[in-house]
Amino acid sequence: MPARTHKIARFTAASLFLITIAGTQAQDQHPLLDQLANKVVQKYQNSTCQQLAQQKSEPPSPEKVKAVQFLRTDPQLRTEFINKIAGPIANKLFDCGFIP
Repeated sequence: MPARTHKIARFTAASLFLITIAGTQAQDQHPLLDQLANKVVQKYQNSTCQQLAQQKSEPPSPEKVKAVQFLRTDPQLRTEFINKIAGPIANKLFDCGFIP
């Protein structure tokens, strides 16, 4: 393997390793946030479009109100939470015809 290719391969492998470690550490930093995000995503993935439409008109549960209030107080955690749930929820809403 030429020296340049070898350096690029080492750089790429090292970069992937660091990205993996960083992602794991970020995930491990907030296990409760991860659980909440997983719960929200599962709710959307396991609900029918009709169920989601019906739930939209229902008042939020005390747990949901508390979680939203908490996320409003910490913009960094809110961003992390939204980044975890945005894709799966947007796809479900698109599939249901709730967003164009």
